[in-house]
Amino acid sequence: MIYFDNSATTKVNDSVLQTYNAASQEYFGNPSSLHKLGLKAYELLETSRKQIANLMGFKRDEVVFTSGGTEGNNWIIKGTAFKKREFGKHIITTSIEHPSIMNTMHQLEELGFDVTYLPVDKSGHISAQDVKDAIRDDTILVSTMAVNNEIGAIQPIHEVAKVLQDYPSISYHVDAVQAIGKNLQSKFIDPRVDFYTFSGHKFHAPRGIGFIYMKEGKQLEPLMAGGGQESNLRSGTENTPAIAGMAKAIRLLKDNEAGKAAKMEQLKEKLVNHLKGMDNVHVFSQIGEDFAPHIICFTIDGVRGETVVHTFEDRDIYISTTSACSSKKGLESGTLKAMNIQENVATSAVRVSLDESNTEKEMDEFIKNLDEIHDHFQILN
Repeated sequence: MIYFDNSATTKVNDSVLQTYNAASQEYFGNPSSLHKLGLKAYELLETSRKQIANLMGFKRDEVVFTSGGTEGNNWIIKGTAFKKREFGKHIITTSIEHPSIMNTMHQLEELGFDVTYLPVDKSGHISAQDVKDAIRDDTILVSTMAVNNEIGAIQPIHEVAKVLQDYPSISYHVDAVQAIGKNLQSKFIDPRVDFYTFSGHKFHAPRGIGFIYMKEGKQLEPLMAGGGQESNLRSGTENTPAIAGMAKAIRLLKDNEAGKAAKMEQLKEKLVNHLKGMDNVHVFSQIGEDFAPHIICFTIDGVRGETVVHTFEDRDIYISTTSACSSKKGLESGTLKAMNIQENVATSAVRVSLDESNTEKEMDEFIKNLDEIHDHFQILN
């Protein structure tokens, strides 16, 4: 079996799973309880928070736990909108965001907010100048992803942050779900960013756990009302075992992160170079510093993406169409549509996404099968 769908989800690391199981058995108390079992769980919770903060370069109280990327994106966007609506109702985002951003924006539009969706160029990147041009007196939030989940384009976070230096009242949110663990921190961590979103299952932690970065002094309207956990910001009993597992996963990620990213880049380069030599194939993920090392998006022209996915699956090789959150709906790639790629091409798009466990042997086997599948469809067409 070859698993090349790591941008959809990753396999839980064995060591992380051991931490999760141990915490489930030994730290089963509610962190909010007053007795010693509760205190023991609370101490593990706060130790994990501190560890994550230290590894990411944040302050401990700037890390707030969530259930993952979708909740984090919903909370930051809605929480900012509701907290700052007396100052304005204009939000700026991009035309290539994840559905958890796009659909949240649509909900806010129904509530009377005004959203500007910035275009992208032919390589899938936004322009910082477009951000500046879109700013109005009533703008309260700018939200951009760090790494596009469909083609891997790294957005110009520092350039946007530089623009926003002149607008301190505008909050800046970055969806960094696809960026963590790929040696890209220097490209998306910026002191001007107020909020980041992270999701554990993208980096070998359990599903259903994540965290946001909330800069010291910034505020969000809570969306989860209840017992006042997470400093009255996000109510609900904390998933302590998964949080401990996530802290372990991040620590493992940081061990030789540059070497792991370089390995992914080599595999990506091998596949991209091979794809560029094939007939009736379009490649949308480039090699270079403006693209992440783990995502390769391409088409076999004239063949729908889901057909290609299932054909590989029959050979025990697992890839995806573009965003896993829309693949079952048979939708064309939202990113390719924003790049003005023709619909008949965009609906053929598939995505290969790597992690540090993938090997050159697997890539060689994938390319061998790719050639056979490609030739098969060329004969049929």
